[in-house]
Amino acid sequence: MADLSDIRRPIEAEWKQYEHTMESSLRAENKLQQEVLRYVGSRRGKQLRPLLVLLSAQLCNPVTDKTYKSAVALELLHTASLIHDDVVDDSDTRRGMAAVHTKWTNKVAVLTGDYMLAKVISLIAEVRNIRILEIVSNLGKSLSSGEMVQLHIGQSMWIDEAQYTQVIEQKTAQLFQACAEAGAESAGCTQRQRTALREYGRMLGLCFQIKDDIFDYSDLEEIGKPTMSDLRDGKVTLPLIEALRRAPQSEADEIKNLTPTLSQGEGEETKRALEKVKAFVLRFKGDEYAVQKMLEYKKKATEALNVFRDCPEKSSLLALLDYAINRVQ
Repeated sequence: MADLSDIRRPIEAEWKQYEHTMESSLRAENKLQQEVLRYVGSRRGKQLRPLLVLLSAQLCNPVTDKTYKSAVALELLHTASLIHDDVVDDSDTRRGMAAVHTKWTNKVAVLTGDYMLAKVISLIAEVRNIRILEIVSNLGKSLSSGEMVQLHIGQSMWIDEAQYTQVIEQKTAQLFQACAEAGAESAGCTQRQRTALREYGRMLGLCFQIKDDIFDYSDLEEIGKPTMSDLRDGKVTLPLIEALRRAPQSEADEIKNLTPTLSQGEGEETKRALEKVKAFVLRFKGDEYAVQKMLEYKKKATEALNVFRDCPEKSSLLALLDYAINRVQ
């Protein structure tokens, strides 16, 4: 499996310019705001989304200033949504570090997210492309709607695969789709190319999220978050959904009856309940089903790229798919 440095190789020079543009965007006159932005900027993670924007653009034509600003705007929109989500979910950590609201306060976190969203608007105004404006604004609505849907269905906790897919479509797939499509639009790709990259991005996003959900039932230490964390937060994902569908009703009901103890901290009773759920998922091969769904989406993403000639950028996009489904964190 190629690592991210290998995947970035066709756009190494462009990546440096992207980082410069991002650094310039994470500046504020207010001292506290600058301190928070510097903290946020220090934990930007893998940055797959701007990578996708740049590769999608250069797959068609040379990267433009619109590409850089679109990449930064989309990454800032994503980051702002995470800051706000951490407040909504009362999550103490993000990427192994204290969440903004934990390190400071809820007010600071919300205002920082708002500031970043204002930066997004400013950058997109500079791009002066109505289609990219539509892509970014639709994404903002989708991310918010996805969180609302998750909050609503989370009240009952036990959801089916259709509801699960609806959530990950709006919260993850639409984000990757927007990045690929905005990159294509920023470089003047044809309608056929934009459609292909839009589909590729959507499928990549589905693969990425399902892989994250499979991690919840893994024993790998490299993951960087506690296993079963989604279930602790009251979120039921594909591996458990499928295991419940496959199991005899009596066993499925027994697992559902554990709900009250799944989010009661780190007590022994909670640990035993979580381990019981994990064993249940593995016994009924819910994790294997999730892997199969991920591979189906990968196939569709690969097929979407068939409209493009073979080139280093296309190879990197294919490698990015492999990375999404084979990564260990």
